[in-house]
Amino acid sequence: MTKPLFRDDAYARDAQGVVTGHTQEGGIVLDQTVFYPTGGGQPGDSGSIAWDTAELTIATTVKGEGDDIILVPAEPRALPPVGTHVVQSLDWERRFAHMRVHTALHLLSVALPFGVTGGSISAGRGRLDFDMADAPDDKEAIAAYLNEHVSADARVSSEWITEAELDANPDMVKTLSVKPPRGAGKIRLIRIGETEDTIDLQPCGGTHVARTGEIGALRIGKIEKKGRMNRRVYLHLDS
Repeated sequence: MTKPLFRDDAYARDAQGVVTGHTQEGGIVLDQTVFYPTGGGQPGDSGSIAWDTAELTIATTVKGEGDDIILVPAEPRALPPVGTHVVQSLDWERRFAHMRVHTALHLLSVALPFGVTGGSISAGRGRLDFDMADAPDDKEAIAAYLNEHVSADARVSSEWITEAELDANPDMVKTLSVKPPRGAGKIRLIRIGETEDTIDLQPCGGTHVARTGEIGALRIGKIEKKGRMNRRVYLHLDS
């Protein structure tokens, strides 16, 4: 298994690692990594790994079998042998942009309290699909609500609950098509705001900023009709 260092510290940009395996497709498995694998609408991280006098560009990161995380090279190259000690370096600007957008989308799910049927994240924008019949009337009002929470610089933190606790609080799950992963006995939650003044609390395995003030100014983009009960809302970073 690969230890997910990003889960404990989303701000770690570099880390040591040891190669524990290769995939048939030419991917690299490490014993621990700061690279987040594609999942939950968030893209896999990119960056590089270095060892001895060699360096390899990593194009993306994906989930492997079990708890393995696979680093995917940008081009076919000789891979570091199993047992090699490497230094990992994230494309930090891209990752941090993903963190800003991801946290902003959690705020959007508060501004529009409907079931979420899909979503995606990129470095400059994100989107959520909502189970709602009509498009919101006032995009500027939604943006103002979001930017108010950004200006409040609320704390963003993670915590864990048991699967039984989640079952007792089903309203925490906002996504209709994707359910939190089960089997490990516990579920990771992301909380925006302090415990006594929570803005949002929902299951999530992705990376987030530590405070909403780091998101920066937001604006609402296109709102598209994707079905009788489906509206796609785009959210953009303004800086």
